[in-house]
Amino acid sequence: MRLLPGLTGPLADQPDGIRIAGRAASGGDLLAAAAAVAGRIAGAPAVAVQATASLETVVAILGGLIAGVPVVPIAPDSGANEIGYVLRDSGAALVLAGPSTSGSASVGEAWADCVVPIVPVDADERAEYRESPDGGGGPDLDAPALILYTSGTTGPPKGVPVTSRAIAADIDALGPAWEWTAEDTLVHGLPLFHVHGLVLGVLGPLRIGSRLVHTGRPTPEEYARAAGSLYFGVPTVWSRVCADPGSAKALAGARLLVSGSAALPAPVFANLEGLTGLRPAERYGMTETLITVAARAADPDRRAGSVGRPLAGIETRLIGPDGEEAPHDGTTVGELQVRGATVFSGYLGRPDATAASFTGDGWFRTGDMAILDERGAHRIVGRASTDLIKSGGYRIGAGEIEDALLGRPGVAEAAVIGVPDEDLGQRIVAYVVADGVTERELIDAVARELAAHKRPREIVFVDALPRNAMGKVRKDQLR
Repeated sequence: MRLLPGLTGPLADQPDGIRIAGRAASGGDLLAAAAAVAGRIAGAPAVAVQATASLETVVAILGGLIAGVPVVPIAPDSGANEIGYVLRDSGAALVLAGPSTSGSASVGEAWADCVVPIVPVDADERAEYRESPDGGGGPDLDAPALILYTSGTTGPPKGVPVTSRAIAADIDALGPAWEWTAEDTLVHGLPLFHVHGLVLGVLGPLRIGSRLVHTGRPTPEEYARAAGSLYFGVPTVWSRVCADPGSAKALAGARLLVSGSAALPAPVFANLEGLTGLRPAERYGMTETLITVAARAADPDRRAGSVGRPLAGIETRLIGPDGEEAPHDGTTVGELQVRGATVFSGYLGRPDATAASFTGDGWFRTGDMAILDERGAHRIVGRASTDLIKSGGYRIGAGEIEDALLGRPGVAEAAVIGVPDEDLGQRIVAYVVADGVTERELIDAVARELAAHKRPREIVFVDALPRNAMGKVRKDQLR
């Protein structure tokens, strides 16, 4: 099995097959530049990459794949403490970074004190690329190709080794699900240090052989200008696209719009459909599992909030509070557990965390709460640790309350949490960015739309919600 056949297929000779932030290269050029990197890092235990939106980032990652050296992508705006922690935890022996105009590695102040050498990567460098029998996926497809780090919202970030085999299995399952072929042009502007932007958004087209246009920054204007057939975005991106009707309407010629990394609010789903004529396809996954559940391109009845059915090679189940499998009735909430070809085998150097994350019969505990309907479609209602609210004897998912609030005129953002309450156990509190609406109006609207016991007991109006790089609300900061 070759991990990246697209680089030696039709994409290899297209001079603008890969375009990132305005700079273009062919697959063949990328391989030649990556071969130079591979020669310099061969034998290293792991290498970190300052994962800017650049051709150099792609070259650095491909260099690791060719050399069979695990690659650790790090956000370019990381602070010194985070950089030091990831370097120590991963065992990375080098940092690869794009060159500055002076020819030295271009790094910010936080990177200047790295405890390991910083090596410049040049996308214009060339070396002879000799294809290995496994197609550049490293000598062992079951060895780590990437080490990705969790967001760290519930403690120090944990390293997640991701194998070439898992990456290939995920992309090969998403291809048919989204009817993704070499004829597509994928457009996105997502960070290159997470599953969505890197595994799906870069290694995906390189495996399938489709063109890639990375816009640098995911602005509505750049999305419209790219004229792609397949688009990736997170809810914040799609919300901004909808706020620019001219750019949104320019996407009407696309084949599929994909949203992920956080729940897409129902009003944004409806606005996007109204402006483009396309129903977004939502999907679900984690760093530990890659993408496991996705709405299908062939399903014309895609619904807001539904992340679809399991991909080929993936099984899912819902477990209720009694430890038994929950019914697929569209209403019962359970913990989502998954197993299959894309699921990792354990956290880097964390045997206790690994053991706690798997059941005795081999299912990964996602920590997410979900609802399954009779069609097998999944709806994620939140994290068990932050979004499952136990109030007055009821188990309530924060996600459905947030959707109800976002459906009210004047509400731009909403996040719901449970706070300790002597009477109820937990009291529902909503943090809302809104204009022209009162607390009582919002509370009453939720009570009417959902149920009285699901209404917020308090509305806190704020100017903005704290979010991470992927647009997910940092509910730990709200607490």
